[in-house]
Amino acid sequence: MAITHTWAVANLDRETATGRVTTVHYTVSSTDGIYSAGAYGSIGLDGDVVTPFGELTPEICVGWVKSQFGDEKVAEIEAALVAQLEEQAAPKHASGTPW
Repeated sequence: MAITHTWAVANLDRETATGRVTTVHYTVSSTDGIYSAGAYGSIGLDGDVVTPFGELTPEICVGWVKSQFGDEKVAEIEAALVAQLEEQAAPKHASGTPW
């Protein structure tokens, strides 16, 4: 099955005087249709945001996060979630008793 990665914004921190977003709190959810895995993180933004706060969309903010990380880091995060899905599908470790 194809794996779907969904990036979203959980919250934003901003300067009240200017509306400039300083931190994006993000989530990444991954699923293969049977199993799911997720991650949460925060990233500080460099530079000035030119989009007025009231006009921001989730897509704009997720774009900032991915841009700040770069393609390699985004791929690493998604690969780690794929590894979690694979572990769920075929666990390498288990606990319990035989009775």
